[in-house]
Order: sequence, then structure tokens, then C-alpha cells
Amino acid sequence: MAYEREKQVAIAAVRQAAGLCENVRQGLIPEAIEKNDKSPVTVADFGAQAIICRALALAFPQDAVVGEEDAADLRQPDMTTPLATVTDQVKQVIPEATREDILTWIDHGNGQVGSRYWTLDPIDGTKGFLRGDQYAIALALVEKGDLKVGVLACPSLSFEGGKPGLLLVAVRGEGAVMMPLAGGEPQPIRVVDSRDGKYFRFVESVEAGHGDQSQQAAIAQSVGITTPSIRMDSQAKYAAIATGQAALYLRLPSPQTPDYREKIWDHAAGTLVVQEAGGRVTDMVGQPLDFSRAARFETNRGVVVSNGVIHEAVLQALQPGATC
Repeated sequence: MAYEREKQVAIAAVRQAAGLCENVRQGLIPEAIEKNDKSPVTVADFGAQAIICRALALAFPQDAVVGEEDAADLRQPDMTTPLATVTDQVKQVIPEATREDILTWIDHGNGQVGSRYWTLDPIDGTKGFLRGDQYAIALALVEKGDLKVGVLACPSLSFEGGKPGLLLVAVRGEGAVMMPLAGGEPQPIRVVDSRDGKYFRFVESVEAGHGDQSQQAAIAQSVGITTPSIRMDSQAKYAAIATGQAALYLRLPSPQTPDYREKIWDHAAGTLVVQEAGGRVTDMVGQPLDFSRAARFETNRGVVVSNGVIHEAVLQALQPGATC
């Protein structure tokens, strides 16, 4: 099977990183969350990136990694304590790790977009992580601009009353599967049929600043979605689309930042999982997301994720002059 080794390495690394993130989160002090102290998140971000970049560097030393974090801050003299905490967390997973090893692994994620590279978000959904809600560890392999492998760990996610902790995996041309994060048999996943009223619904960010929520609601209504939206952080929203729990996710530019361009690591893994589950992902004018150029989508504005069936109607509703 194509990309089998890449898939297995990615799954193992993301699972290890998810374990570190959960260890950090379980140690969060409520007062720290209330004060919006992001230091625990930084520990988890850096630790997760170190673990995943180490695995990729060992298995695929020629592959670049385009990740969200770098170790420059951790190298500052006043960051001795945070670095020690990151080191302690990583050593629970990799006992032989040294501080310098960890800094090197983190910086392995400072690669550039090229003909073949991985893109990583070690913690997608910072505020969800702090709140005890949804967050994701997202890793994807890109070759010549095309997504080939996507692995998405959602440690707090569950559906239909199941146990929290899901892992979604996709390989181009082979479909998408979901399994318990703790281990278990992969199950194929599929987007929802638009005739299924219970799950014909809209999923959007918790944070109002992440998009134009009034426009997003109007677009959802224009294609016949009348049930209340689900709000969740991170690429867990992609998981909701891919597993048929919702039919539409929109990430439209906020009126406050109309020229904002999304980062590739916030969408890569989720995009492939949705596509391989039968859905569709484009920008606001129907163009595929361009993973071949840079760390941001320079040529794409906004993101539209759907079950595929309603996609064209959504794009039409988004065009200037359309009445929602």
C-alpha cells in the first residue's frame, strides 16, 4: 500500500504527542486558566512538536517539516524553567532525551514548503486545550502540492456517547478511518447524506473572531440548514464533517481582518480526512487549497468544508451579490 510507512510513523508519533498533551493538560491549575496563562500550552506545544519532529527526522531525514513552533524563545536565558518543564515532559516519552536534543527536534519543524514536506500543528485549538474542550494534534504529508497522508488526533472528541479520544487517518486514494486514540480497530468513515436531517447541520468555531459568524449563519440557512450550529475548537470540526456529524464548516474572513490568510497546518490534515471521507474542501470561490507555495494560503481566501453535495450551492451563496 502506498505511503504505508509514512502513515504508521505519523500515527505512532501523533499518539505519543497526544499523550504528552494530555499529561500537561491534566496538570493545569484552574487559576492559571482563569488568568489566561498560556505557559502550560507552550509546554505542550513544544513537547508535542519535539516528539513528532524527532520521529519524522529519524524515519524520513530528507523530509522538511513546516511546523508552528520554533525553539528560539526556549533558548532565551529567562526560559530556563519552561525548558526544564518541556524536557521533563518529553523525557516521560523518550527517556534518553536531553535539553539540546529537544531544542534541535523542535527546530526541525522550521523547514520550508517544498516538493515533499510534512506540516504540523502540535496543538490546534489553544483555548479549547485550556478550557478542557476540543483541541487537535494535526500532521500531514504533502507531495508536489497534493496531500498524501493526514493524521488527526482529537483527545477530547467523542460521538454518540462514546469514550473521548479519537484518531482519524487518511491516505490519498485509500479512504479515511477513525479509531480510538488509545488503540483499536479502524472503522471507515463517511460524510453525511444531506437527507439526514439529524446531522444536516453546521459546525463553527467557538471563538467569534475566527470568522464572520453572521455571514456563516446566513450561508448555512441558504442551503437549508435549520438546526442550531455545533461550536467547537480546532480541526475537530473537520472530524465532525468527515464522520457525518455535520454537513458544513465555513471559515470566512472576519470583517476586522478581511485580508487574513489561513495557515496550512490549521487545515492540511483535516482537509485530506474530509476529502477521503467523501467531502469537499475549497476556498470561497471554489479553488482547491494550495499547499505548494508557503506556510499561508497566499492564493486562497477563506475555507469551505462540506459533505460535497451542498458545496456548489454554498459557493454560489458566497458570491458577491448573492442573497442568502
